[in-house]
Amino acid sequence: MKKKIMLVDDELDFLEVMGGRIRSWGYEVIPVSSGEEAIEKVKGNGIDIIILDYMMPVMDGIGTLREIRRIDKTIPVIVFTAYPVEDTMKEAEKLGVSAFIPKLSSYSDTQAALKSALEMIDKKIFKGKR
Repeated sequence: MKKKIMLVDDELDFLEVMGGRIRSWGYEVIPVSSGEEAIEKVKGNGIDIIILDYMMPVMDGIGTLREIRRIDKTIPVIVFTAYPVEDTMKEAEKLGVSAFIPKLSSYSDTQAALKSALEMIDKKIFKGKR
């Protein structure tokens, strides 16, 4: 059974390109274009890993992550950003981010981050009700 990866980004071109790449690695991709939609999709959809853009209109990645953590504290989350800022990275780490990847290096680093998150799931590092 393929692992479900929810890809959250407001840039539709990025969703299409990165979604295609992740599918080619053997995962099922659930593309989502807003933080609000991501929060709704997390509820009862069996998402295994979330890849979340930091810079989005209305609700940014950190706000989205805060709400996701209220629903599920255990789901691995990888955050993408084109603008890495130290304060943002610290806040994301407090919320239990598995990896923080600059968007420019997203292709090469994403596959490694997904494998690492899956290993954490397998080793039960992410514990709790899912």
